[in-house]
Amino acid sequence: MSRRGTPESVDEVRDGEIVLEGRTLRSRLYVPLNEEGKAVVVYFHGGSFVMGDLETHDALCRRLCADTRMRFVAVEYRLAPEHPFPAAVDDALDAVRYVRHHLDQFSDGDAELIVMGDSSGGCLAAVAAALTKDEGLDIAAQVIIYPTLGPEVLTDSAHTFATGFMLELEHLRYDYAQYLDGWRDHTDPRVTPLFFEDLTGAPPAIVVVAECDPLRDEGVAYAGLLEHCGVPVELLEARGMVHGFLRLGELVPEALEIVDDVADHMHRFVEFAAS
Repeated sequence: MSRRGTPESVDEVRDGEIVLEGRTLRSRLYVPLNEEGKAVVVYFHGGSFVMGDLETHDALCRRLCADTRMRFVAVEYRLAPEHPFPAAVDDALDAVRYVRHHLDQFSDGDAELIVMGDSSGGCLAAVAAALTKDEGLDIAAQVIIYPTLGPEVLTDSAHTFATGFMLELEHLRYDYAQYLDGWRDHTDPRVTPLFFEDLTGAPPAIVVVAECDPLRDEGVAYAGLLEHCGVPVELLEARGMVHGFLRLGELVPEALEIVDDVADHMHRFVEFAAS
């Protein structure tokens, strides 16, 4: 893994489109140099549902592709305020279904499917994994990285790290107001995945939290909810790190070390799914 801020080397980067009914989403396929563990990872970027695109997370996707040695398909979903809830959720669900049903467009042969995302993208990945669990998509794993899991952030970590630790809680609440656009039911699990009543049968999960993140306790709680429902979960905490730390690799190389652990767990879940 490169630690000096240079883009990770991958074998191929190919821009494409995911053509859905009534809309088309931009996508970008990353193919690693030394592919292992046949898997296609559908990746949703962060940005509080109002920011982010293929470019903002290009370096991170290259890094994850190179380190996991798996193919990544980054998806550019619709953003608020122009496209408020549930547009992003609908895009995430349909993108995962599309990749599963058109896997030959993204992989040379049989491959397992993984859903993954960071921050708001982590929320979308979790929702997509939960809502498709009975559709026979055979998702091998969900990888949820420092997720934002709803507008009501009232945990101890939120109180401790509300300001001065990269993610400003008031800014997040403002972005949620733009995203929800008057949608008042915050108990809708598509908004707040912690309100899913039964996650039995959801894909095995890797949940990554940062120690100094106002959203840390929510991520831990979601891992606990999955475990309570019998879903295999690996909870990884990045000690001393803040929200969004994976995109700080150029400045804080130690922030990337947890990617090795994530990659190891992803390969184990893929091997189990393929067995």
